[in-house]
Amino acid sequence: MTSFLDVDRRGRVLEITLNRQDKRNALNQEMCEALVAHCEIAEADESVGAIYLRAVGQVFCSGMDLDEAMSSNAVEVTAVHGRLFSLGSRLTKPIVCAVQGPALGGGLGLVANAHVAIASHGTSFGLTEIRIGMWPYAIYRSIEYALGPRRAMELTLSSKIFNTPEALAWGLVQEVVPPFELEERGEAIAYALASAPTGTIQRGMRFVHESRHLNDTDAMALALRERAVNFSSLDFEEGIKAFREKRQPRWPLHP
Repeated sequence: MTSFLDVDRRGRVLEITLNRQDKRNALNQEMCEALVAHCEIAEADESVGAIYLRAVGQVFCSGMDLDEAMSSNAVEVTAVHGRLFSLGSRLTKPIVCAVQGPALGGGLGLVANAHVAIASHGTSFGLTEIRIGMWPYAIYRSIEYALGPRRAMELTLSSKIFNTPEALAWGLVQEVVPPFELEERGEAIAYALASAPTGTIQRGMRFVHESRHLNDTDAMALALRERAVNFSSLDFEEGIKAFREKRQPRWPLHP
């Protein structure tokens, strides 16, 4: 769909690589639209179990393409940003993100939208929009979910750069590894998730998305309904059978 992404299907994992190195992997409209399209196609494809997002070059993603932002159709750009930076709260296929080099602005938004994120030592992060007179509207909600409301506000107002120890302590990333281990570790996580019971994961993630805005009573009611469905599922039947037979489960949705 675009020369700015390298897309490869390996088994049950869709691998997407940002490849716009000459622009520090800045997100232009074409790149955003392609990212959204590939992820939404993967969401609808039962044979895909996980999405693996990474980048090539010294910078993971420097954020929005400012040259394009000054000249593009604002309505179209806004619409695609809305779809891109809500992927984490819409998709029920796990997104695994491996980050190396700076992840700034929209780049940080991509990390926050991932369901599992790892980073290499020396990676830096920041919400730097305030420095150019902008507020990170499109990514703010996902940043707040990932880091909490007070941390998101502080980082937005200060625009300070933070590094992997803070990212790990604050829960933005779940693991920090040496640069030479990043690719191997990221792939291992993505393939492990893709080999898990896809139906159970999708139902569970859908519950998380839907219950997020409910009060405690309604959220519990939804949880109990979904648990009842889970108990009658083929995934649960196979999981219990494999546990009793002391073998690895063979999940029904795997081709």
